[in-house]
Amino acid sequence: MSQFNQGNSYPQSQPAPRPVYPNTTFPPQQHSQPQYHSQQPATSETAYATSRPTFTGTPQAPVQPAAPAGPALNVAPTATFEEKKAECVRIARDFFRGVPDWVTYFREILGVEGVVHRLFPQPEEFTKFEQSEEYGEIQLMIVKLRERTNVQNESKEPTRVITVRLPKSLHESLRVEAHSRRTSMNKLCISKLLQVIDDSMIPND
Repeated sequence: MSQFNQGNSYPQSQPAPRPVYPNTTFPPQQHSQPQYHSQQPATSETAYATSRPTFTGTPQAPVQPAAPAGPALNVAPTATFEEKKAECVRIARDFFRGVPDWVTYFREILGVEGVVHRLFPQPEEFTKFEQSEEYGEIQLMIVKLRERTNVQNESKEPTRVITVRLPKSLHESLRVEAHSRRTSMNKLCISKLLQVIDDSMIPND
């Protein structure tokens, strides 16, 4: 029977007896208490330090695609001037048949790293080639290509702008000439820049 203490006390429950098994030893009973670990929220600096990636070694620059090579030259290093002229006009004609835009044609044929400069690297040879019929034929092919396309639309090559100081009378003369030729001043100036100019026509500074 349950026993009651005096003074209106509640009955005290007795723990149930543990069963006894022969030849069995039980470890002492332990009462596990819940463990509470206080966790402080990570600050922004701590979170950034633990989340940012760690780089090892030397960083390498991204690999740039190689620039496409220009038209191949099929001429010996010891070729004569006449052989170089024939090779130059042959490449220019073949490239013209591909119907490129005139900017690409100029860059690959007459540009700084074009076919003409590669075949005639010496200034004397280059000047001599500019006075040949072959050079005139290349100029005519550029004109034909310019008639088909517009410089603002036909090429992916970026454009550059230069500012040239002109006397008012020269500017007016160019404007009138462009109007009479039914073209723009921009096209007219480009046409004049593409022409061959003799050294004697350029004043010294």
